[in-house]
Amino acid sequence: MQPPPYPPYPHQPALPNALPPAPRRAPLNGLAVAALVTGLLCMVPVVGVVLGAIALVQIGRTGARGKGMAVTGLVLSAVGTLLCTLVLVGGVGAFVEGFKEGAREGARDGGAFSLRRGECFDTPGGGLRAPAADMDTVPCARRHTAEVVGTFRLPGSQAYPGDAALRDRVEERCQRLADGYAMDAWAVPADVKVYYYAPDRETWKLGDREVTCVFGKEKGTLEGSLRQDASTLDAHQVAYLEAANALNEAMAAGPEEEYVEDDLEGYRKWAGEVTVALAVEARALQAHDWPAGAAEPVAALAAEAGKARAHWAKAAEAKDADAYYEYYEDADAHSGHGEAVRAREALGLATTVAAANPSV
Repeated sequence: MQPPPYPPYPHQPALPNALPPAPRRAPLNGLAVAALVTGLLCMVPVVGVVLGAIALVQIGRTGARGKGMAVTGLVLSAVGTLLCTLVLVGGVGAFVEGFKEGAREGARDGGAFSLRRGECFDTPGGGLRAPAADMDTVPCARRHTAEVVGTFRLPGSQAYPGDAALRDRVEERCQRLADGYAMDAWAVPADVKVYYYAPDRETWKLGDREVTCVFGKEKGTLEGSLRQDASTLDAHQVAYLEAANALNEAMAAGPEEEYVEDDLEGYRKWAGEVTVALAVEARALQAHDWPAGAAEPVAALAAEAGKARAHWAKAAEAKDADAYYEYYEDADAHSGHGEAVRAREALGLATTVAAANPSV
């Protein structure tokens, strides 16, 4: 009987974080915009006050965006006469520029995109797909909706790139940020995935270029931080994970076809990439000065990587699927899983892959 096509490689499993579609943003409340415009243009003060008050009620009920605009418009209108007098007398440039910046901040949806890497937050109704007009930052030690793994800004000069192009660009960058934020894939529960908040066509026109990448769950909440990088790990842990993740990345990049017979050339190319990654891993493991307790299992792991590399190199030259399976089985016999577990234990890292727990 043939072995199954490339079963999960047990040495360092891929980070189990697919990128689902981006959560849709809440719509922008039209009355909030009207209140802001009324206030900025120094129209009849009472009009802006009424518009702002109604907008705040609607936003509280629907979760729409624009709270900052509504408040700004209401305040401006309430003191409109005084402010307009000051503007006419002098200080026009500073006044206008200040409120232009306020409008830009409102367009960027305030709360959601002022979050920073490492912060945890809750959403108003719970759930990542719920409208997120306001996000409340909370301690990561308590239950929370999501944890920010990183933020970045998209280039702002060109026209909207289109939904598909934007999604591809954002997903790739967010996955890299997540990999660097949670270096130890074994410690990330299987039901935790990478989500992101990004501009859509409407908010792009308003100057929104901010992307926020987060860890979260389709159902349930998080508790405790998932951060495992140089800020939370020691130098030995980081060195081990950097070496192991070189192989992890290559192993996760296998062909899309399920069976070797359906894409032999793709599998051979993948085997060549794994061969290179094993060499990189072995060199990195051998180059580091490990503490006494970890030196022996790490050396054993590097030796297994060398043996596996020889078989993967043969798989890269396999003439047919049967030969490929044979070389793959030989390589899998030197996966180094046992050595990796012992090395991880000595280094104080997770020794089992975290299971999914939808109730948490």
